[in-house]
Amino acid sequence: KGPLTLLHMSVFSQSFSPCGRFLAAGNNYGEIAIFSLSAALSPDATGLSQKPVLTFTAHEGPVFSLLSADCHLLSAGNGEISAWSWAELIKKNAKPLWTKRPNYKSSLEIPEINSMIINPGDNSLIVGGGDNNIHILDLEHGVFKSVLQGHSDYIHCVSVREREAEILSGGEDGAVRIWDSRTGQCAHCIEVYKYESCARPQYGKWISCLTTDSDWMLCGGGPSLSLWHLRSLSPTSIFPLTGCQRQATFYQDMILAVGEGPFVSHCLLGGEVKAQIPCTPQSLNTLQLNTNSTEHRVLTVGGSSDHIDVFTNLSYKAFSLRF
Repeated sequence: KGPLTLLHMSVFSQSFSPCGRFLAAGNNYGEIAIFSLSAALSPDATGLSQKPVLTFTAHEGPVFSLLSADCHLLSAGNGEISAWSWAELIKKNAKPLWTKRPNYKSSLEIPEINSMIINPGDNSLIVGGGDNNIHILDLEHGVFKSVLQGHSDYIHCVSVREREAEILSGGEDGAVRIWDSRTGQCAHCIEVYKYESCARPQYGKWISCLTTDSDWMLCGGGPSLSLWHLRSLSPTSIFPLTGCQRQATFYQDMILAVGEGPFVSHCLLGGEVKAQIPCTPQSLNTLQLNTNSTEHRVLTVGGSSDHIDVFTNLSYKAFSLRF
């Protein structure tokens, strides 16, 4: 790769293989790189172990979303979703098993797909993106079966509460919508920026990250990252982090968040920022915890760099993988 390509690279998405031994990462050039974590973490690892075992162009636009389901890696580019076999990728064969496009109204504009998540309840793929709608793909039959309409601007993030049969979505319009996944109806709409404790008009009202854990929701973007109780639909903690947060996750009794700034923030559920751990990229888009393998239990973080930082211990960076 040329030095300029590497200089302007951003990593947008990551997914661990179901066995937990490999990491897939997607960048702004439509490329996916497959890294061997077992090689990179081995005692006799060399610089070469930190390079991909395979890099291939998957989509024309940036790869904003990656996830693994069963034995497949699903990737999203501009207006399309492709499935790849993990077994084949590990053998360095990069041929999609299928590529599907949601049923967009107009064929002229190709909306980007920003976020995908599996709904295990009915084995469907929930897809949110640039056409303001949520498209639901039935993975068993390979057909898009429904569309959830309600957002007035594009959707940045989606989440699922399987037990409650709910889908949550956050968007540019500043709303978090809670949908009944059985009926497709919107049950609640929370306009986060209208809550004084969360509002940060200087950053805007868009919701860029959203995740749930039983009765709790984390969301943020223009508004401060905040923890919400979903029964009372009210914010219980506000995290005093600067800039917009792009991804957050619950981890044990903590919250890990990344966004503008070269660090991973460790927050306590009560709202306190406990630590900010330095990273290589100046700004971060994605963090992923490998829970698929106890042997390769790592946190990986990517953003405005060709480096993906690997943490074997949450309190410092162990090394970086490089595109």
